[in-house]
Amino acid sequence: MKRYWLEKFLERIADRGREFLHLRTEEAAVPRLGSLCRALLSGVGEATGTALSREVLRAYERMDREGRKAFFEMLAVDFGPDASVIRAAAEEYLRSNDADALLRLIVAVEPPRQELFRRINMAPKGTAALVAMRVELLGLLAQHPRLKVVDADMRHLLSSWFNRGFLRLERIDWHSPADLLEKLIRYDMVQTIKSWDDLRRRLAADRRCFAFFHPALPDEPLIFLEVALVHGMADKVTPLLDDHAPVLRARDANTAMFISINSTQHGLRGLSFGNLLIKQVAEDLQQELPHLKTFATLSPLPGFAATLRAATRNAHRDFNRTRLEALLQEHAEPLRKASGGERPVEAFMALLARPDMPRDVLAGPLERLALAYLSLLPREPDIFDPVARFHLANGARLERINVFADESPARLEESFSVMVNYLYDPDEVIANHEGFVGSGHVAMSRSLQREQKKLAAVWSAAAPAA
Repeated sequence: MKRYWLEKFLERIADRGREFLHLRTEEAAVPRLGSLCRALLSGVGEATGTALSREVLRAYERMDREGRKAFFEMLAVDFGPDASVIRAAAEEYLRSNDADALLRLIVAVEPPRQELFRRINMAPKGTAALVAMRVELLGLLAQHPRLKVVDADMRHLLSSWFNRGFLRLERIDWHSPADLLEKLIRYDMVQTIKSWDDLRRRLAADRRCFAFFHPALPDEPLIFLEVALVHGMADKVTPLLDDHAPVLRARDANTAMFISINSTQHGLRGLSFGNLLIKQVAEDLQQELPHLKTFATLSPLPGFAATLRAATRNAHRDFNRTRLEALLQEHAEPLRKASGGERPVEAFMALLARPDMPRDVLAGPLERLALAYLSLLPREPDIFDPVARFHLANGARLERINVFADESPARLEESFSVMVNYLYDPDEVIANHEGFVGSGHVAMSRSLQREQKKLAAVWSAAAPAA
C-alpha cells in the first residue's frame, strides 16, 4: 500500500512538472532523446526532473531494437567522461597530493551517464525500468563490445541500489499471493515446477521457500531458494520432487537440502544474492528448527557432459582426449565387455547413449570423471563449472558425487544424470571460502580427497606436451 501511494505521488509530481516543461503528448511521440537526457542533467527542479525522467523512459520504451542500440551508443560516446578534464585533474592531484584535488579527480572520472541513470531512477517505477533496460543492453554486448562501458556504469549503480541493506527476506508459502506463486512456477529453471499440485507439495510442512525482495520491486522475488527438510542427505532428486511423497514432520528432519536456487531478474545479472540468501536461510532454519544438523545441496553439473564430449574430440583446452583415456583406463575392461569390444572412450560414450545403459558399469567412470571435472580444471570462469564455483566460493565443501541422481532428459543431456552434494558446515565456511577464492582450493570430504589424489597423478602424467 505504501509503495502504491508513493508511485501515485511521483506520477502527480511528474504530471505537474510536465506542465512546467510545456511538453505536449504529440511531441513526445518522436522525442529527441539526447536533448531530453541533457535537459535532465542540467540541474532542473524536482518536479521538472521527475517529468523529464519519465519522458526519457517513455521515449525509450517506444523505440525498436535498433533505436535502443542507438541510444546506448549515444550514452557510450556522448555521456562518457571528458579525457582532457581527467588529465588536468590527474596532473593537479599528482602535483599537489591534495585531498580537494583528489575529490576533483574523482568527479572528473565519473561518466555523466551515471548521474543520468540516477536521475532516470527518479521516475515512477524508474528502478524497474532501468533493470529492464539493462536486459536489452546485455543482449547487445556480444556483438557491440563498445557498449561494455555503459553496462559497467549500470552494474555499478545497481549493485549499490540492490545491496543487502535494502533486501528483505520473506518466506513464501501456500498462502502467499497467487501472482507470487505463479512467478515461482515461471521462474524455476533448476527443478521445473510442473503443476500447481507440484508447487503445493514443495510448499508443504516439510518444505520451505525463501526469497529476497527489494522495495523498488516489491512484488518481484529477486532470487528464491527451495528447501526440503529430510532425514539424511539426499542423493537422488526424485524423492525430493515427488508431489505424492508423504509429508515428514518438520521436527523429525535432521537435514535441510537446498534443492533449487533461482535468480529471476536478468537485468541484475552479475549481482550476487545467492550466497547471502543461503547463509540467511540457514540461520533462520537453525533458529526455527534447532535440531537440524546438516545443511546441504543436491546440485546440477551444467557443464559436465559438454566438457566430456569436447574431450572425446580433443576440443577442450585442458580436459583433452589423452587425459580422458587415462582416467577411464581403470574401468577399461568392463567398458569393453559391455560395449562389445570398443575402446574405452568410445565404449563409455556409446553406453551412455543407450536407453538401457548399464548403470553398474558406468557408475564408477562417471563418479571418477565428475571428480576430475570438479577438482582438476582451472578455476577460470569460462572453464570451471558455474554452479560449483558458486557453492565453493560461498564456503561449501564438495561432499559427495551422486551418479544417476536425476535421470530426466534435460539432466541426462546436461550432466549424464550426475548431481553433487555440497555441504555447508558453519564451522568451515569461512576457511573454505578463503581457500577457494585465494588459491582455488576445493574443500572436499575425506573419501573424495583420497580418490582425488589418485586422479591428480593420472591427470598430471597425461598432461599435453608444452
